[in-house]
Amino acid sequence: MFGNCIKLFFMSMIPVWELRGSIIASQAMDPVVPIFLAYAVCVIGNMIPVPFIYIFARRFLKWGADKKGIGKPCRWILKKGHNGSKKLGKKGAGGVFVALMIFVGIPLPGTGAWTGTLAASMMDFGLKRTFFSVLFGVIIAGGIMTAITLVGLKVFGM
Repeated sequence: MFGNCIKLFFMSMIPVWELRGSIIASQAMDPVVPIFLAYAVCVIGNMIPVPFIYIFARRFLKWGADKKGIGKPCRWILKKGHNGSKKLGKKGAGGVFVALMIFVGIPLPGTGAWTGTLAASMMDFGLKRTFFSVLFGVIIAGGIMTAITLVGLKVFGM
């Protein structure tokens, strides 16, 4: 079972898949990973990339802004992030914290820790606030996915 926990840990780091797919996958493994252990492993694994995304995404975009081939999309993303930051700055950090948490907490592809952290980085939200907002969102998404998985197992008699 330890090997399956390691697999889940790394699967939870994959963009789009993240912990949403990993929690479900935990119940298809042989041996099955207990659902609450899978939840904990997947939350931790999903959070590992967050500081790296936050720190390096903006650096990459700034580096690429004057490069041939990637300069135009890099500048566009930086401009969007700057404009979004100005708009949200007027609303206060508390509202942005909750909005980011809810966005990450919705268990749909494209709304996870990777996307939320990238958006927060572009808006210069701050690493500590981003980390905790995304963490609470991942905890919520993991809870929803755990509940859906348990209901699915019950309904299908597994």
